[in-house]
Amino acid sequence: MKKDVPNRYREEEIENGTEEQVLDPVENDNPELEKMTNSYLRVLADFENFKKRTNEEKIRDRKYANQELLEQLINVLDIFDKAVNMKTDDEKLNNFLSGFIMINTSFKQILESNNVKKVLSVGQQFDPRYHHAMETAWDESKVENEIIEEMQTGYTYKDRLLRPALVKVNKKEKGNENNE
Repeated sequence: MKKDVPNRYREEEIENGTEEQVLDPVENDNPELEKMTNSYLRVLADFENFKKRTNEEKIRDRKYANQELLEQLINVLDIFDKAVNMKTDDEKLNNFLSGFIMINTSFKQILESNNVKKVLSVGQQFDPRYHHAMETAWDESKVENEIIEEMQTGYTYKDRLLRPALVKVNKKEKGNENNE
């Protein structure tokens, strides 16, 4: 490109076709201009990717905004469940418990309406994504890797695991395999 020529003369040259390579930087054989153009395109693509990534993060943050609160509430729910499942012969205490049972049921319905669901455990196949094996035992009447007892309920929130279920898994001991 001619740098010392005023712009109005260059415009005339472009219109007359005397400077045909002005508009195409690749045909100019100017490596510096080509390098700057490639750098600009790379930065532009990086910025577009950044905008997409931040938009996805905002959507994900809104979708799972309640997760931390719900993790804390399921611990309270466990304590509440233990309290309402307490057996007693005292008439007054049973009256209080019936009120707490209604509150507990309502609490569970609120969690379910917010997409908090229990992880199915007893009778299911052990799945390390949702279950944490605390113990193993062998029961011949059950299938191997079947969950035979749930020690603590697990919960999911939408498509995420809030807390894994703590379970006992039906598994042969290594010494018992040779006996059959």
